Amino acid sequence: MVERSQLVIAQAVFRQVMPALLRRKHVVACGLGFKQVGGVWTDELSIVVSVEKKMPPEHLSPDDLIPAEVEGLPTDVQQTGRFRALAFDPRARHRPAQPGLSVGHYLVTAGTFGYLVRREGALFILSNNHVLANANEASAGDPVLQPAPLDGGKVESDRIAALDDFVPLDFGEQEAEHPLLELVAALVNALAALFGSDVRLRAARFAQAGNVMDAALARVDDAALVTAGWPQIGSAAGYAEPELGMPVQKFGRTSGYTQGVVRQVNVAVNVDYHGRTAHFVDQVMTDSMSAGGDSGSAILDMERRAVGLLFAGSEAATLFTPLPRILEHFRVELV
Repeated sequence: MVERSQLVIAQAVFRQVMPALLRRKHVVACGLGFKQVGGVWTDELSIVVSVEKKMPPEHLSPDDLIPAEVEGLPTDVQQTGRFRALAFDPRARHRPAQPGLSVGHYLVTAGTFGYLVRREGALFILSNNHVLANANEASAGDPVLQPAPLDGGKVESDRIAALDDFVPLDFGEQEAEHPLLELVAALVNALAALFGSDVRLRAARFAQAGNVMDAALARVDDAALVTAGWPQIGSAAGYAEPELGMPVQKFGRTSGYTQGVVRQVNVAVNVDYHGRTAHFVDQVMTDSMSAGGDSGSAILDMERRAVGLLFAGSEAATLFTPLPRILEHFRVELV
């Protein structure tokens, strides 16, 4: 321990000499600490000068040499390298992979690993249909990669799961299956042709209720490949229904950690899927807290209760589906 009076004196000296020491070549930091001799820490208070790399004295100019002592205080030169902000990169390859990271079907660009869930002892990644099932175009067993293809993921080296199940997205118009409707359409078309019209009627049915979720499951290949919990948030403390005015948070592949507030509930909305429109009902809207590639992100309240699955957004708002209905549909539980 250092006596209080000794530390006060040392601090006064340090404040005077520190600016000049920091200006010397290769110096990256200065502080007060105990001197290290031969790799062993001593109890001698000194000015510790951190450098990118220790250099032989003959390779430095006299102005860049660190003196053995300054104003009666010994110095200690330690090699630390250059300091950098240690940012977590959700687009990189991580093992074990966790929610919040880049993930995707092998034929999509990129989305976000939403939740780690369990059913009958098996582990699954929960995210969006358009992230894990390529907007209805995928088949069960297709590879799911971490990171996603846009972030460099390869089937040969980055597969962590296989598509297991998804809720098909309804884009509104589908061919009719009732023969009477097709007969009516044929008669109308025959009359149109008789009168010289080029217009043709096609029997079709339209989604009346609308989509209630954009969700899919991918079965994890090996439990050792994944872990639960989100960067900067931690593990979920159960789940809950979203409420109007509720502050929420998320960690996603593109925008990382963001916060928002539930601004609307029971939302009916049309969502563009690269030129195709899907109508959704009973969704939740927050202020803007997402960007492209954040699709599939988990939405949690500030008590870390899971409340939703993000699936779309605009410049001014973000959309998510209440989580309880998704868990119930797939018969899964949070890990």
